[in-house]
Amino acid sequence: MVRAIVGANWGDEGKGKITDMLAEKSDIVVRFQGGANAGHTIINPYGKFALHLLPSGVCHGHVTNVIGPGVALDIEALLKELEMLEARGVPAPKLLISDRAQVLTEYHVAFDCYEEERLGKGSFGSTKSGIAPFYGDKAMKIGIQVCQMLDKNLLRKRLENAAAQKNVLLEKLYGRPALDVDALTEKYAALAERIRPMVCDTTQFLHKAVKEGKRILLEGQLGTLRDPDHGIFPFTTSSSPLAGYGAVGAGVPPTAYEEIIAVTKAYSSCVGAGPFTTELFGDEAEELRKRGGDAGEYGAKTGRPRRVGWFDAVATRYGCMVQGATDCVMTNLDVLGYLDEIKVCVAYEIEGCQTRDFPVTPLLEKATPVYVTLPGWKQDIRGVREYGALPENCRAYVEFIEKEIECPITMLSNGPKRDEIIYR
Repeated sequence: MVRAIVGANWGDEGKGKITDMLAEKSDIVVRFQGGANAGHTIINPYGKFALHLLPSGVCHGHVTNVIGPGVALDIEALLKELEMLEARGVPAPKLLISDRAQVLTEYHVAFDCYEEERLGKGSFGSTKSGIAPFYGDKAMKIGIQVCQMLDKNLLRKRLENAAAQKNVLLEKLYGRPALDVDALTEKYAALAERIRPMVCDTTQFLHKAVKEGKRILLEGQLGTLRDPDHGIFPFTTSSSPLAGYGAVGAGVPPTAYEEIIAVTKAYSSCVGAGPFTTELFGDEAEELRKRGGDAGEYGAKTGRPRRVGWFDAVATRYGCMVQGATDCVMTNLDVLGYLDEIKVCVAYEIEGCQTRDFPVTPLLEKATPVYVTLPGWKQDIRGVREYGALPENCRAYVEFIEKEIECPITMLSNGPKRDEIIYR
């Protein structure tokens, strides 16, 4: 059985907690795209962790964790995460790395920084983790697969091939020094040896696991609206965070999917640039940001304050639709307990017309929200474990949103800990 956990919105929906919780009942957890440019925060008996590359099943000893071929593999970041787990008393996880995954290098990070600097005020809000240059190299076929790193002579040839293009850009566009192929070869050959015991054909491993009826959990990074094809382009990431891509980025047959779980917050939040129709500002935003989650609304990777706003049913309905969601999980419901009234965006007004459909970016930038205002429940709901025990206004809020997004909300998170969950 294959199930996928993906974001319905801009990312930062609280997927890490849900993945960590469902990993307990899984045999295999797979990261299928993205790199160390975002993070999943999980809280469990070992403590609180912000994971960027490692799958969220690493704190469960029975789980085999897989980094699929669709991932941007920053080996140094991965090794630091493994060392962090060890230092905090977590037993060494079972980890497999696809031999077809491609390696994110130090020059990808450098190019990301140089380009954001060149763009200035027109930058895309990159985390400067090298993701766009990495996926650009992958598309142009000058990237380096893990299997190519394991052969030092082949590694050098691949680096020379990349440097032929990169050095022209470094000199002519950015005014920076050329790449040192000798130094890069030595560095990445040494890193390859450190991960060699974990490298294997994960696609064969996963197909065999499907045939054996193993419980496989696919973990996506970011959310629908950051997808380069279906999101708020160009304010997107560079790989697809859609469940549909999970079959490719993980290496499982799409026919094996049984569940696609889309995660959304009880309000809206995002890190990064781009149109954000329901965004709040000033004291109202700061109060929500301060109360949001266990450590407030700050990026797990960047520490940047997240932009926050009212729940956007237009964006979330679209996000669930594009993901093909069978279920929706709503997180951070407890955060809203301080409000007298809560707004929900049910439509956009664009150039004098109302629409319930999520538009392309140039029209989205002109959109203003159409709100319905619901009464708050003015009560702390942490500790509640039964849906029927929630305040009436809280249940009304959930049920109103469920109707608007046209997807069943089957789980509610009312706190950051693994057991703070309500099943419907």
